[in-house]
Amino acid sequence: LLEPNMAITTFPTVENCASIGREKHTVVADMDGTLLRGRSSFPYFALIAFEVGGILRLLFLLSASPIAGILYYFVSESAGIQVLIFSTFCGMKISDIESVARAVLPKFYATDLHPESWRVFSACGKRCVLTANPRIMVEAFLKDFLGTDLVLGTEIGTYKGRATGLVLKPGVLVGNDKAGALRKAFGETQPEIGLGDRHTDIPFMELCQEGYIVPPKPEVEAITNDKLPKPIVFHDGRLVQKPTPLMALLIILWIPIGFPLACLRIAAGSLLPMQLVYYAFWALGVRVTVKGNPPPPVKKSSGESGVLFICSHRTLLDPIFLSTALGRPIPAVTYSVSRLSEIISPIKTVRLSRDRATDASMIKKLLEEGDLAICPEGTTCREPFLLRFSAMFAELTDHLVPVAMVNRMSMFHGTTARGWKGMDPFYFFMNPSPAYEVNFLNKLPLELTCSSGKSSHEVANYIQRVIAATLSYECTSFTRKDKYRALAGNDGTVTEKPRLKANKVMGC
Repeated sequence: LLEPNMAITTFPTVENCASIGREKHTVVADMDGTLLRGRSSFPYFALIAFEVGGILRLLFLLSASPIAGILYYFVSESAGIQVLIFSTFCGMKISDIESVARAVLPKFYATDLHPESWRVFSACGKRCVLTANPRIMVEAFLKDFLGTDLVLGTEIGTYKGRATGLVLKPGVLVGNDKAGALRKAFGETQPEIGLGDRHTDIPFMELCQEGYIVPPKPEVEAITNDKLPKPIVFHDGRLVQKPTPLMALLIILWIPIGFPLACLRIAAGSLLPMQLVYYAFWALGVRVTVKGNPPPPVKKSSGESGVLFICSHRTLLDPIFLSTALGRPIPAVTYSVSRLSEIISPIKTVRLSRDRATDASMIKKLLEEGDLAICPEGTTCREPFLLRFSAMFAELTDHLVPVAMVNRMSMFHGTTARGWKGMDPFYFFMNPSPAYEVNFLNKLPLELTCSSGKSSHEVANYIQRVIAATLSYECTSFTRKDKYRALAGNDGTVTEKPRLKANKVMGC
């Protein structure tokens, strides 16, 4: 848990374990320090504490961690882990814990996989993980992303759908309790391979035909996302970096400073003329980089329709930073934006009804009035992937300008699938120095538009490829529904009735 000293054993190291011809073999592996490079599980407890309980629960966990460390080193490994479990889980809804385990933790676990342990683990036909971590916390990642067949972990107590913070018998799975859990699961059958990293793993490793120790090598590089059986495309959660004790302390200390700073940045973007927002952002630590040659505004007297900016979607602030880069407000069409975001935004938004004919008519009308921004992916994606582009926009105008949007955050993500979207702009601007890059690509040639015989799907797919090539991203066919099913357990449909008509332009 907290970097214990590894006992000197007679077991060979994992580098000496052959991975060829293991298709019919069973592997049993510990998690922290074995499958994962990191030997501390504190960051993962901290993620659950923050995502479910907020900053106060994270503070409580951080305050309890010295007690957990003292118990872990000087009393028993089990006692130290029990303190972390109680500090993290006590009073939480089980459904909330499961949600974070499914949507948030996999991204952080996946970036810490030990290459040698994964080489052996992935080569075996049957995979089992035996860990002191609560099973509810690790099972989603191990089964969904690593193809684990069986997860044996500590079971937490529950009461009326909430965690009590206590553990069920036989208690925290360490030492002989791990061996007991293995015997109960496998009976007299001996698994072929056992992988561990500390002296408390020896009892279960001795029950395997072969045992291998994973030595502590923090300098070893984790495997990359593309080598996972199921690459992580979607993930949720507010924290960008893994909350080690030091990072958790910095987050706690920064939020009282960062929230007022975010309010100031938002006020500057909302109240100042758009021509000045770029400079105000720079003065307040928000970096905006503009690339390419944006088209000039269309003169209404010319009778031409406005330009439709086709943006990749990183946060709900994409149209605002597009407007900042252009120095003029560009209206945007949206699907699900919170009422608070609409109120504080410096640009107009138009809420889509998801009725194709109604939306098409509304967008055409807006283009007659001037330029417009749209994010055809329909939802945000944090990883270097582009979701499928909705093709409706290609039928409405030939004046199409692709815009490649990139943002950088060091502490907080400005998007959420599970939480309240009204906090998205605040979390983005709470970063010490958030950055946006707006890259205007060449206007689509007339011969590549629908008026020249191209189908709307061909146009949408072409623009998706152009933006992906510019950003070095990968095109996918995933949609909004795929994201919300993966992260929130629903299809992302907004069921509440809008309080304004679908074609009502709102100041936001």
